[in-house]
Amino acid sequence: MERDPAKRIVITGLGLTSPNGNTLSEYRANLLAGKARVQRIPMRYMGEVNAGVCDFDPMKYQRRKEVRNGTRAGSIAIYCSREAVADAGLDWDSVEKSRVGVYIGTTEHGNVETENEVYNISQFDYDTKYWTHHHNPRTVANNPAGEITMNMGVTGPHYTIGAACAAGNAGLVQGAQMLMLGECDLALAGGVSESIHTFGIFAGFKSQGALGEHEDPNLASRPFDTSRNGIVVSEGGAVYVLERLSDAQARGATIIGELAGWCINSDATDAVLPNPERQAQCMREAIRRAGMTAQDIDVVSTHATATPLGDIQEAKAIKDVFADCPNTYVNNTKSFIGHAMGAAGALELAGNIPSFSDNLVHPTINITELDPECAIPNLVINTPKTVERVDSILNNSFGMLGINSALIVKRFID
Repeated sequence: MERDPAKRIVITGLGLTSPNGNTLSEYRANLLAGKARVQRIPMRYMGEVNAGVCDFDPMKYQRRKEVRNGTRAGSIAIYCSREAVADAGLDWDSVEKSRVGVYIGTTEHGNVETENEVYNISQFDYDTKYWTHHHNPRTVANNPAGEITMNMGVTGPHYTIGAACAAGNAGLVQGAQMLMLGECDLALAGGVSESIHTFGIFAGFKSQGALGEHEDPNLASRPFDTSRNGIVVSEGGAVYVLERLSDAQARGATIIGELAGWCINSDATDAVLPNPERQAQCMREAIRRAGMTAQDIDVVSTHATATPLGDIQEAKAIKDVFADCPNTYVNNTKSFIGHAMGAAGALELAGNIPSFSDNLVHPTINITELDPECAIPNLVINTPKTVERVDSILNNSFGMLGINSALIVKRFID
């Protein structure tokens, strides 16, 4: 049965910044070439830590005062959104801004600004008269999405989606749902992270024994490897232009892919340790809602963060769902750029979307010795895999407090 074009949601634009690329072409080239880009940065109270750092130019789309008064997450969100709009071929001046919705996933927000302000007033005997009046708008939860609206003149709805490290997928799901409900006619959706600018997240992972360490920063993130020892924290973002198929076709847009199905569920078992049974249920439900079978999935983009137990749990779930899928290939992006937290799902999906055009599955790198408990069939290791055709990508993104998300993007077929 033919699906209603007004209910089909397609991607018509994509903008990103990542530690190893500020455009999709640069990012993809580095993924195919096996080039990681992690570095050592100084961190207050901790010395040096491994981190994924972006080098985009915020002044491309912002004035100096906006950058100074706003947030790093806001600058990332603005950069990615502006790049996405340009990629979509939109005449932004003629777009009805009241019908644009902004839905941005984030892991945490406000920690950076609060930590910095507390440190700043500590230099003045904690006199709060030195506390910046920009603190409140910087730290409210809707900040990254709100900064987009102010910069771009959007007067439609905006908010951020707090979904831990599943937030990038959740932002895309929210955008698609709002389009299907008719709440907007165009959605800017995805995820952003400024996490590397807060010592708290590094200290927290270190206290959990989950902060990735290696003398070579580019080898610090090594999902599925026997020597993996934790997460490399990164910043970054990816924002997509989403439209109803009928609207995209009416304006003659180039369609990058179609959001075919998704699911978000909860473990309800542990705040940190993932539950493979719930993860498997999440993937299966996303596949069911897409009207597909597991055998129809060509690429599975894993969430695996390089924590010893987390990788094993996801491997169990994937092996369960894709046990009889000899043509389904599996990869991981965090081995290149670390864990971009709220941006992770959106960035990792972006890195795989060019598979529709080049028929290549980018590898998981930094695997010297594969952990037998993580031996997923068709895990692409260290070099790209050429396949006959890629028609579908399932993107896993999971987070603390047991939030799971699986999002399926298909090659667009009219």
